[in-house]
Amino acid sequence: MTKAGFLLIVFFFAAGCAAVGPDYKRTDPPVPPSFGSLEKGISKGETADPKLLSSWWKIFNDPVLNDLIERALQRNLDVRIARARVQQARALRGISESGLFPEGGVSGGYQAYRRTETGSTGQSPGAGVAIPGKRQGEIYQAGFDASWEIDIFGGIRREIEAADADLAASEDGLRGALISLQGEVARNYIELRGQQLRMNIALQEVEARRDNLGLVEARFQAGLVNQLDVSRVKGDLASAESRIPSLENEILAVLHRLGILLGQEPMSLVEMLRAARALPEVPQDLPAGLPSELLRRRPDIRRAERELAAATARIGVSTAELFPKFSLTGVYGFQSDRLDRLVRDGSNFWRISPSIQWPILNLKRILNNIDATNAVREETLARYEKSVLLSLEEVENALVLLSQEKQRASALGQAVEANTLAVDLAVQRYKSGLQSYLSVLDAESALFTAQDQLAQSRQNRAVGLVALYKALGGGWEDYYGE
Repeated sequence: MTKAGFLLIVFFFAAGCAAVGPDYKRTDPPVPPSFGSLEKGISKGETADPKLLSSWWKIFNDPVLNDLIERALQRNLDVRIARARVQQARALRGISESGLFPEGGVSGGYQAYRRTETGSTGQSPGAGVAIPGKRQGEIYQAGFDASWEIDIFGGIRREIEAADADLAASEDGLRGALISLQGEVARNYIELRGQQLRMNIALQEVEARRDNLGLVEARFQAGLVNQLDVSRVKGDLASAESRIPSLENEILAVLHRLGILLGQEPMSLVEMLRAARALPEVPQDLPAGLPSELLRRRPDIRRAERELAAATARIGVSTAELFPKFSLTGVYGFQSDRLDRLVRDGSNFWRISPSIQWPILNLKRILNNIDATNAVREETLARYEKSVLLSLEEVENALVLLSQEKQRASALGQAVEANTLAVDLAVQRYKSGLQSYLSVLDAESALFTAQDQLAQSRQNRAVGLVALYKALGGGWEDYYGE
């Protein structure tokens, strides 16, 4: 066996050695067996169906909302950015993997020369060698050269491991962008319908105040009431009218935001969504699933876990710098003074050069770099554990919001009924001359305030449902892809 063959066998054997550095083992942080807030006025229903979670917004049964989310998924710029990041991570993973294989290429050249009387050709370093005994002539050269760093201690393999984890993290970043987009579209759509409902209530109040003004002015002309009643009704009418521009501003702001979320200019959806529609209702039974499912479904947690895996692998990359690097370079080619004789046995040449490099004088820098990568892993581990705790907090907060707004809406519904009856009684007593108009104004103010608060409570509860499903990590399974 030749020396070159022996060296190749040794290098191939060494390349199969285990990689230095810690091996990553996933360990999920502990979570409680169930959500504590499920016991506080929220029906547990059944465990969340993955099919429901993948398209949770359809629980509202609103075709306009469904259409908006479908369009946003196709055109949103944040999703486009996230997809580009996945492509970048995939390409970088390929670059890391290429380190396992030899590098090199094919080369060729031609040179015409003439010697001086002293025998010099004026060649630059690396040029072809002139043919001995000839003062002038031509040289043709073609060949192949390659170099290979043998990954004996696994530094390159650890880098590939880290790149794989980075790619998975970027894919979960895309999934997270999808969830955020769906949640933002749904939340803004619900706010739009809620503001439109409040606008209708405000317009009804303005209309009622105008009717009251006509009634009071007629009674004033008949001498049945004094100027105080007229002034009070005019003041209440002006106050009711002052709320219209504010609500209109909020409606337009939401419409503009929805346009941007769909990747369009701000005014693109104004005509389409300007007409009021019913505020989406929240179902009575809400499946919530189990906390442990968050670790498998929520993209931010999945991404944090993959970032932890990448940080662990990079400890091995930095640790491999402590050990020597073995390389193998080789050249094979042909050289001749005639093109027709170039590819012949007598014109070929080759060279193989194993080498070793051990940066032992850089020990302090390498050790500090290992300490830095260990610290990065500890930081990433803390972020992973924090993401799990924050996800549990988000679910609990959403469940509490749903529970409290359900109770609040029930109480406000009773308040609306009671104040409606109070307005009717106050108007009858005013017309009979038994009370002043102040009692009518007070009753109507209480009624419109209760109606507005009820509309806000219904809106908040629907937004809470959006927050719940977003916190559960649903909404990317049917839409993630290339």
